[in-house]
Amino acid sequence: MKPVLVWFRQDLRLFDNPALHAAAAAGAPVIALFILEDAAPWVPGGAARWWLHHSLAALDKSLDKSLGGHLVLKRGDPETIIPALLRETGADRIAWNRCHEPHALARDARLAMSLEKSGVRVESFNAALLHEPDAFKTQAGKPFRVFTPFWKAMRLADVAMPLPAPRKLVFHPVAGDTLESWKLLPTRPDWAKGFDWTPGEGPAQAALYDFLDRIADYKTARDMPGVGGTSRLSPHLHWGEISPRQAWHAVRTHGHGEGAETFLKELGWREFCAQLLFHNPNLPEKPLDTRFGNFPWRHSPKDFRAWTRGMTGIPIVDAGMRQLWQTGWMHNRVRMIVASLLIKHLLIDWRDGEKWFRDCLVDADLASNSANWQWVAGCGADAAPFFRIFNPVLQGEKFDPKGDYVRRFVPELANLPDKYIHHPWDAPQPPKHYPAPIMDLKAGRERALAAFRALKG
Repeated sequence: MKPVLVWFRQDLRLFDNPALHAAAAAGAPVIALFILEDAAPWVPGGAARWWLHHSLAALDKSLDKSLGGHLVLKRGDPETIIPALLRETGADRIAWNRCHEPHALARDARLAMSLEKSGVRVESFNAALLHEPDAFKTQAGKPFRVFTPFWKAMRLADVAMPLPAPRKLVFHPVAGDTLESWKLLPTRPDWAKGFDWTPGEGPAQAALYDFLDRIADYKTARDMPGVGGTSRLSPHLHWGEISPRQAWHAVRTHGHGEGAETFLKELGWREFCAQLLFHNPNLPEKPLDTRFGNFPWRHSPKDFRAWTRGMTGIPIVDAGMRQLWQTGWMHNRVRMIVASLLIKHLLIDWRDGEKWFRDCLVDADLASNSANWQWVAGCGADAAPFFRIFNPVLQGEKFDPKGDYVRRFVPELANLPDKYIHHPWDAPQPPKHYPAPIMDLKAGRERALAAFRALKG
């Protein structure tokens, strides 16, 4: 039989992989392909490339150990590589799971049309989301812009059961690149040496079941950055090492209480962000609230650099930014706090923050990252109003009351009493090696509100 090409993208797993499942059902020899694109509009940032390296290595090992095959690696333009590979191998069928980023949707449509004209059978599947991104509409037939009614509609919809992993495949031999030749890992310096993650499908499933043991406390614990109460599934979900359907049904089956419902709602927010990007391809670049196209953002490289380095003099913010740099991830509650400080107290464009996160996060997802930055900025869908300005001191005192999180990532403050941990400038002897606040928080709030009033006026 002629081989079938399976194009892996953000679905680096064997279980619940519809494209791989379809190829196995066909009974033909399989070519398992991954293409590294360098010219796409939104390529993975440095931290995501670190994750990708280890995830591809894990997938290749799984293909070898479980099925006796290997992953073929190619680098370049898929619209050039795939037709050439089909001609080289004689394959007349290709299957892939859809990516919902705008450039990928447009590229895949062009590629499918071209391949079908040449007699190639093209099959594509939804594997990254619980539902298609245009599955739910308002009563007026328009995409949702508010989460709560979207969630109510989605919560009533059935979620398909996950598919099993293939039990047997025959592989068609094809030569490809070596993973090491792609040089996805940092070297000089190795800024990823402190990353405490293990990419891959096996670790993803282990993380899910570890989380299920803690899910009863998730509703409250997820907001406390010092206690490790989050699921830590976001990078595994982004790279498709585990499917949202696996997570959904595992929580529905084994989870309980308000924690389980809260997590399902977080999966719903992920779907909400995906449908926002699907219907608004310029989401990473243009505010949904068009008034903000003329917002008087400040251009301050000095302030932006202090923010990126975790040297703002605001402990909870600096802890978050250092966690991001040291681990490739940041606690969700703290993401909102650091974003609010950048956008509102410093009046720096939300797009600068979105790009920094995109480069530094192992779970950098274009839809979620863009939608959440717009949410904090008050210019997106279902957005927090611009005049909702987090006070980072009060946020720190509420969600990190003993300063455990701050002490871990800002060791200069480790010996401060709890009383002063979130406002060290008030201590009788402020720490010598920690900067003074980058600005007066009250004055920054008033400046932000004045800019917003001017925008409305």
